[in-house]
Amino acid sequence: MGVTKTDLFTEQQNELAKVSKVLGHPARIAILQHLIQANSCINGDLVQEIGLAQATISQHLRELKEIGIIKGSIEGVSVNYCIDPIRWAEVQNLFQGLFEGFPKVPGCCR
Repeated sequence: MGVTKTDLFTEQQNELAKVSKVLGHPARIAILQHLIQANSCINGDLVQEIGLAQATISQHLRELKEIGIIKGSIEGVSVNYCIDPIRWAEVQNLFQGLFEGFPKVPGCCR
């Protein structure tokens, strides 16, 4: 597999690609949807809610946490996760900028 030449692309393009890659798994989307609905969650709840093994859930949580979309706090043996509202707004703006770039009037492809 070749090396990606990220320096050829803007910071925004690289960031959007990184976030898209993390969001490209349905389990992570399900986790985010559950966190949005619950506004907070204990890791064990996700195992019951989503139906994946604890280790698998932890791996997906780690990916989401690495890009900053979620944050967590440890309380005894439980870890509570929630959406980071500042990062969530940044990600929303990244995608909104991409989608708003498409003209509202049909283009040349017909």
